[in-house]
Order: sequence, then C-alpha cells, then structure tokens
Amino acid sequence: MSELGAHNELMEKDGQYARLEKLQRQFSSIDQEQSVEPRISSVTRSSAGMRSSPAEIASPLLIEDSPTQASPHPPPSFSRLLSLNLPEWKQGIMGILSAIAFGSVQPVYALTIGGMISAFYLPSHEEMQSRIQKYCMIFIILCLVSVVLNLFQHYNFAYMGEYLTRRIRLQMLEKILSFEAAWFDEEHNSSGALCCRLSSEAAMVKSLIADRVSLLVQSTSAVTVAMVMGLVVAWKLALVMIIVQPLTILCFYTRKVLLSTMTAKFVKAQCRSTQIAVEAVYNHRIVTSFGSINKVLDIFDEAQDEPRNEARKKSWLAGIGIGSAQGLTFICWALDFWYGGKLVNAGEISAADVFKTFFILVSTGKVIAEAGSMTSDLAKGSTVVASIFSILDRKSLIQGSDEAKNSSIGTKMTGRIEMKKVDFTYPGRPDRLVLHEFSLEVKAGTSIGLVGKSGCGKSTVIALIQRFYDADKGSLKIDGVDIRLLDIGWYRRHMALVSQEPVIYSGTIRENILFGKLNASENEVVEAARAANAHEFISSLKNGYETECGDRGATISGGQRQRIVIARAIIRNPTILLLDEATSALDVQSEQLVQTALDQLMVGRTTVVVAHRLNTIWNLDSIAFISEGKVLEKGTYVHLKNKRGAFFNLVNLQST
Repeated sequence: MSELGAHNELMEKDGQYARLEKLQRQFSSIDQEQSVEPRISSVTRSSAGMRSSPAEIASPLLIEDSPTQASPHPPPSFSRLLSLNLPEWKQGIMGILSAIAFGSVQPVYALTIGGMISAFYLPSHEEMQSRIQKYCMIFIILCLVSVVLNLFQHYNFAYMGEYLTRRIRLQMLEKILSFEAAWFDEEHNSSGALCCRLSSEAAMVKSLIADRVSLLVQSTSAVTVAMVMGLVVAWKLALVMIIVQPLTILCFYTRKVLLSTMTAKFVKAQCRSTQIAVEAVYNHRIVTSFGSINKVLDIFDEAQDEPRNEARKKSWLAGIGIGSAQGLTFICWALDFWYGGKLVNAGEISAADVFKTFFILVSTGKVIAEAGSMTSDLAKGSTVVASIFSILDRKSLIQGSDEAKNSSIGTKMTGRIEMKKVDFTYPGRPDRLVLHEFSLEVKAGTSIGLVGKSGCGKSTVIALIQRFYDADKGSLKIDGVDIRLLDIGWYRRHMALVSQEPVIYSGTIRENILFGKLNASENEVVEAARAANAHEFISSLKNGYETECGDRGATISGGQRQRIVIARAIIRNPTILLLDEATSALDVQSEQLVQTALDQLMVGRTTVVVAHRLNTIWNLDSIAFISEGKVLEKGTYVHLKNKRGAFFNLVNLQST
C-alpha cells in the first residue's frame, strides 16, 4: 500500500492517486471546443449481446418457420442407431457369436445340476462316484468356457458402445453449436440441461448397445436351447411347464420391473438439479459473497422433493408386488413337481428327468424375465434415441443459401452494411417489437457508433449483423447482397466480435489467440499480441504464451483477458468489426491500453460500436442515436451535439 487517506488529502500530496485521478478525468472528459475531424479510430464496446456464448454459435430464426420447432420427435429407430455402429461391425459379429454361445451355457449348466442331484440316488456307490466326477468335470469346463465367452462378449459390445457414445456426443455437440440463438433461449435448452443431455443420453445409448443388446441375444439363445433340451428329456412335463411358464415369467418380470422403475423419477430430477448445480458453480463467487449457499442447497434439495415422494409410494407397491410374485413362483414350482411326480409314478419318466427338466425350464424363466425387465429400459432408451435424433435431424433456422456459392459477392468482401425498414422481435418475446422500420447504412471501411438508453435495440443490431437472428421484415444487405443469400460460414469468417465480457477458454494464451485463426503461424500470433498491447504482459509471465488461462480466464486480469480477445480478433483480420461495450468493465489504465489496441484494430475496417460512455465514440465517422427501435438522429459527434437534440441531452447528462 503506497498511499492511504481521504480524497482531498491524497490529491494535495500530488502522488500516484492524484495522477490516476487526473488520467481518469482526462480520459473521460471531452473537449467541447475541439473541432473534431472524422477519422477512423475510437474504441469501445464490443458486440453481440450473446454474452454467455461464444460468437461462433450460429443462430437466428424466421418466424414463419418456428412451428417446425414444435414438431414432435421422429419415431425412434433402433436400426438407425445400430447403423451408427457400422464401423465396428467386426466387434459386433464377435460379440453376437459370443453371446449366442454363452446363452447355451445356462441350459447345459441346469441340465448338469439336475443330473448331479439324480446321481446321489443311484444304488451303486461306484456308479455314483463315476457320475459325480463326470459332472464335476463338466462344471470345470463350463467355468472356463464361461470366462472366455464372457470376456469376448462384454469386450466387443463395450467396444461398440464406447465408440458409439463418442460418435453420438461429437455429432450432437456439432449440431448444437450450429443452431440459432433462439433455440438456446428456450428454457429446456439451457446450458445445464444440454450438458446433462450430452452426458446422460449418450450414456443411455451405450447401455443399450453394450448391455441390452448383449443380454437380448444371450437370452434368445438360452431360451431356444433350453426349450429343445426340455422337450427331448421329458416332453410331457416340459409342455406343462412351458404352459405355466408365462406365470413364472410374470412373477420374475414384476419383481425386476418394480425395482428398476423406482429410479425413473430420480433420473429426471437429476437433470433439473444438475442445472441448478451448474448455475451455482458457475456463479460461485456471487453465491459465496452473498452468503447464499444454504439457499442454493435448499433449492437443489427442493428440486428432488417430488421424485422422492413418488419413490416412497412406489416402495409400498414394490413390496406388495415382489411378495406376491414370490408366492406365485412357489405355487408354480409346486405344480411342476406334482405333475412330475405323477409321471414318475406312472413310469413314463425317471426322477432324474424331473430334476433335469425342472432346472432347465426354471432357469429359462429367469432368463426370459431378466430379458423382459429390459422393456422399461428399452422404453427409456427409445425416448433417448428419439431425443438424440431430434437433435441430429434438426436443421438450424439460420442456414446459408444454396445460391451462396454463386453469389455475385464472390470471395471478396468490402464490408458495406445496409439495413432497410427492419422489424424484429425476439422469439421468446414475440409481443415486444425491439426494432421497428429500422434503417441504417455503414459504408465500407468506416466506423459508426450506436448509442441510446438500455433496451433500445443496440445489441440487437449487432446480433442481426452477425445473423444470430433473421429480421421479421425488411432487409439486411452486405455489399448489396441479402445476408440470407450468403454462406454463413464464409460470411462469419470475415467478421470479428469484441464484447464487454471477454470469452476466454480453458487452455493456453496461444490457444485462445489461435481460436481466431486456427492455421496461424507463430509470427502471426506474436504480431497480433503486439498490436493488441498484450505481448509485453504475456512475455512477463513465467510460461509466456504457454501460460494456462484457467477456467474462463480466472488466472489473468480483466484487462489482460480483453487484450487477448482483441489479439484473437486482430489475427482474424476481419472486414467487419463489431464492438459491444468492449472497455466498460475495465479500470482506467486497462481501458486506455485496450482502447489504444482497438484504435489500431479499427483502421481500414467497417466498424460498428455499441457504447454507453460517449467519450469512447467521439472520433468515429458517424454516430446513430437509437430510440424505441428506430434511428432518431445520425451524424458526426460535433454535428449531433450542435443539433441540440436527443444526443445533445445525453452528452449533457453524462457530463453532469
């Protein structure tokens, strides 16, 4: 601490505090007597209103197309899901063959158990010992075969599931990032909900492939082999057991389903509670500073109240259902042994045949019940599959035209912007007209400032220029070509955005700068940093350009983050530069450095500046005062001030 005291005392000392105050007064005041010549410079607040998401996310939406968003999910196609696994067809064949072979192990095991029990009733001790040794050897062989088949089965299906999960998550994220901004404005498409979907839905798909398909093939094989073996050993008893088998299967199925469905509500609650947790963690400083941890925990806990209450009710049902199912199972077994005893008494089959047939078909009932219990999982899976394909099949409402490649604009953009009689409402607020008959023209290579009170539509203009949204009425043209006829990827490559809240990604400083131009050389990175007044502070860091920025740039200051963002814009070499309050959140010294960098960046480029502090736009080529969605006044700073209209009143208001 170099100085301490009241404001007047520190000013009298004429030390560092006094110099800082003079710098701020000099920087924020405007010489009212100065004759300002229009020139390209200025600084300030960068662009697009989409402050919580990167500029690379596409957006907009045409009102007439909006009903397509409410369309129901396409019917889930399991075959289509499997087609995504075609590159792993070899593992699929190996997994299926292993599952078929392992499915036949269960009936053979049951047959061996039945034979083993009957061996103890043999009158000859030597024959009993010989029979037991034979069955023990069969058990050992079944053990080794089971280990090998299980290894092949689960490895191959897990391999397929992992690659399918990876492929789906990549495709979903790629699609999500291509959607228009209006899609993200919907509550169920919040960042927390989307993160939950990327995680849980992909995991559910993996479970369908790695576990459910494997079990389905295995169960089909086990049932087929068991039925054949039962009919061969004792066909009459087998037929009776097969007839009552549905009741036994129902008992096992009821028990499995009741237990598995108890967690269904919790899955839904997890997505809601995960969203709350994501928001709390993202804003942890605000939560902590306001002492709101207990409140957040209460909200988090409240989000799970309903599923908890539902689970209590289902617990009672599960207890009654499982108990009843167990009782019916015992009744069916009693019927099987009673009829088997009658056949033995009649001399039609032996006691050994009763045990063999019983164990074979009872084990089959358990296998069928386990497979049947998958219906609830398959029902969930079908919903997940439909949800996944609803994203993969969805077309962004903001797409480049097919005519773009043959557009008269060619591959060169000069940057002339022309908006004529534009009407616009946000999809989430269709009853509020943000822009009404809005007209604005920006000549190529010139700069314009947009000023006005909050909510007048300044950032909306930036969003429309980026084509995050499409106008409801009117036209927006770039170099005389309707923006909707341009390829959106090509168009945005000629544009850069510097916003009030700099977007810094977890990674190194070099990687964050390269985000503006992925194939840039080392020299280009350094030169961009120099132009942004960032090279000096970057070089002073221990790891230089390899310094990790941390989560959202937590390891560097606000001014440093903003200069890195400017370097990212410089390396992009944009034709159109959009600035939306780029320096308003900075201290005086950081603002001066950032503003100098912005002055250099604006030279020779079409620049649209959104500003609240008028000292940052006094030297722009022109200024547009926006009120109630229209351009109320337009001209140079001096012209508008001398006009003594709305802009003049705003200047006086800020001067007081």
